[in-house]
Amino acid sequence: MGEKVPVQVGNVELTGNCSPCGFNWSRPWGAPSVITFAKGNYTVSYLAPLSGNTLQGQFTRPYSVNATIPPEFSVKNPLIAGISQGANVTHHADNTTSVRWDKTTAFNVRFYDQWHENMLWFFFQFMAILVLILVVVPYLLSMKRGE
Repeated sequence: MGEKVPVQVGNVELTGNCSPCGFNWSRPWGAPSVITFAKGNYTVSYLAPLSGNTLQGQFTRPYSVNATIPPEFSVKNPLIAGISQGANVTHHADNTTSVRWDKTTAFNVRFYDQWHENMLWFFFQFMAILVLILVVVPYLLSMKRGE
């Protein structure tokens, strides 16, 4: 419903033209954690849990976002995967996938594993069998009766 939901993250790193880049991590009472750092051009990296095979985010100002999808997941099949507009997708030799958005205020990537792809093909096969039984066979039987 558009409500901001904070995510618990770990392994927060700040990289840029500094060695090391320091930041302050604070948690005001009753508010989500916040990191602050000096003005500049940085990359913030962190690890966070995912649920539902979807990664999405929204910002108040445009940022560049880079997501790396591990080899056990894929975004190739548009029937069960989805990527928001403006993404550059790169498939690597080690079977990982990089998805990058430049200067975006929102991003969304839905990925899947092999089990989900197998279930999609099973569903298509099941539907094809139903079409044969419920449409083609009655049509052929009605053609025989007409002769």
